[in-house]
Amino acid sequence: MTSTPTPAPPAPFTADDYRARMARAAAAAADAGLAGVLVAPGPDLVHLTGYRPAATERLTVLVLSADREPVLVVPTLEAPDAAASTGAPALTLRDWTDGKDPYAAVAPLLEARGRFAVSDNTWAVHLLGLQRELPSASYVPLTEALPMLRAVKDARELARLEAAGAAADRAYAEIVTARFAGRRETDVAADLAALLREFGHSQVDFTVVGSGPNGANPHHEAGERVITEGDMVVLDFGGLKDGYGSDTTRTVHVGEPGPAEQHIHDVVREAQRAGIEAVRPGAACQDVDRAAREIIDQAGYGDLFIHRTGHGIGVTTHEPPYMIEGEEQPLVPGMCFSVEPGIYLPGRFGVRIEDIVTVTGDGVRRFNTTPREMAIVE
Repeated sequence: MTSTPTPAPPAPFTADDYRARMARAAAAAADAGLAGVLVAPGPDLVHLTGYRPAATERLTVLVLSADREPVLVVPTLEAPDAAASTGAPALTLRDWTDGKDPYAAVAPLLEARGRFAVSDNTWAVHLLGLQRELPSASYVPLTEALPMLRAVKDARELARLEAAGAAADRAYAEIVTARFAGRRETDVAADLAALLREFGHSQVDFTVVGSGPNGANPHHEAGERVITEGDMVVLDFGGLKDGYGSDTTRTVHVGEPGPAEQHIHDVVREAQRAGIEAVRPGAACQDVDRAAREIIDQAGYGDLFIHRTGHGIGVTTHEPPYMIEGEEQPLVPGMCFSVEPGIYLPGRFGVRIEDIVTVTGDGVRRFNTTPREMAIVE
């Protein structure tokens, strides 16, 4: 492990930042013909208000609509924490006490009739409670109604994502100097997690270490398999740094690779290059998928590329937009997402290469800059 100092954290977002985000969300809802947006605890609430309450069974919900100020309804015992959050000055707090009906507290904030977007992670018990209180209202998932709510990042968000990517790159640069042969996948995964934290991550979301045949499972959980000489090893890892995500994948080889392994890796590397070159303002999300997939199809491995080419990233490591056939959403500057084609040979090995990129005014910029050539590890 290194002792390189972690850079100072960026300046926090302000109440004005959150006020602007909530205003944009309310306006987007109105443009979509919605009566408003209901946001439960989770990434949408963090993005819009900066408030991250503890996960409990009590109702907490942000109510947004174009014709009134934002209101955050919280349990009385959690009101002090909500009032202390950065975004609190940008909204009105209303609390409800245990023993009272929380849905009755929300109902006056909503029109009796209307269609509301509801954040995807809203508990079913709360949605059902609102439906009982307001049977004439209807509800639609937030990512279905407003899929691009968090997709376009501002300059300060982009800086956080770039820093998270750089921290993940530093973790990769360290891990490839470690010994792989003779160690379990879980050992390498633990080292990756420790490196992410050392380089500033507050949360590690995943450390995929897929060696040999395990690499053919794209989301393999690191296990007790001992890595051996001659293994291909997929390393996919990321988490949150200063509230924003990292996610990168490289595929390494223990010792010198054989011709077939090198060929598969070269195909995936070319596919990833093509996918990234397809990123530009005005292109559709599906164009990125098509560009990467075409290379793999032409090489004869199309049936072995079994997932989408990419996903958005921000306050979570997976969010819209998605780089997949059928997604016609145009790319606009500030969108951030992965480009990660792969080929998976069941029972043998897998290869995936992943970078986070952002759309710029005239093209694309990578947030991961480590070499994409196959690294040889011991």
